[in-house]
Amino acid sequence: TRWRPLAVFFCVCGLFGCLPLLQSNQLTGIVRHMFFEPSGFFTGDAFSVSLGNALFGCVLAALVGVVVVGGVVRVGAVAARLVPAMVLLYGGSALVILACRASEVPAAFALVFRDAFTGEAAAGGALGVVIMTGVRRAAFSNEAGMGTEAMAHGAARTREPAREGLVAMLGPVVDTLIVCTLTGLVLLVTGVTLDPSAEGILLTTQAFSSGFPGSPDLGPVLLLISVLCLSFSSMLGYSYYVLKCGTFLFGRRARSPLLVFYLLSIVASAVVEMTDAINFLDVAFGLMAFPTMLSTLLLAPKAMESARQYFERLS
Repeated sequence: TRWRPLAVFFCVCGLFGCLPLLQSNQLTGIVRHMFFEPSGFFTGDAFSVSLGNALFGCVLAALVGVVVVGGVVRVGAVAARLVPAMVLLYGGSALVILACRASEVPAAFALVFRDAFTGEAAAGGALGVVIMTGVRRAAFSNEAGMGTEAMAHGAARTREPAREGLVAMLGPVVDTLIVCTLTGLVLLVTGVTLDPSAEGILLTTQAFSSGFPGSPDLGPVLLLISVLCLSFSSMLGYSYYVLKCGTFLFGRRARSPLLVFYLLSIVASAVVEMTDAINFLDVAFGLMAFPTMLSTLLLAPKAMESARQYFERLS
């Protein structure tokens, strides 16, 4: 009971911080860029654009709902197939682009390290802005320290909690150190970062279009498939977090209303601006981090003792 206030505060924040705002928004953006606009569908005035985005959001919500109603087992089964495929396809495509521009990769690495320590990449050249922006984006990328992954790994059936913790540590390595680094290098070697009009997934689409060998349409298609797998698997995982937080706060009878709330958020996030979605998530993630960091400090001795016993058994 002494941990309940922290748990309640975290679940209130997690109920909103785990909404799939950016995933739905960015997937809708790339579909609009690749299909709606070239075909002339839902273009022109703001109402038509919002209507097209909302309709695609409804399709996404329906697909997610079909999987989520099957419970955590079905969610895990679908995600287990989508995530490896996404990592291999996206990583392989990015490596092809980097291989074609191998001579520019060392300069891109040098630019990353130089700007990271000088602050030249931030507005006003403030190093603190660089660090603050990096922390916000890294937290959203791998959710390390947010407390959300603990819900997923806590549902795993294992006799060794410490081993599950080690498995959890691999997540930031794959999605941030590998996937995000590949993305950053692709953006730099293709030079699309010089275009001030592009942002978000559209920036990456330009990079894949100009950098992937062969047809200029092949790279964006591969990116679309990768983003579809990533966004859909993320939306499935986030649904578990929202339902877990909501049922803790309101009881198991609230599961159906919570699911409706979650699916409606997919539709809403397909319509809003990307900047608004990011700002909302930054606030929610910051609030989620507070109880997580505090409980981590308080429970650190128990976690270290569990890890020590686990490694002793291995030796």
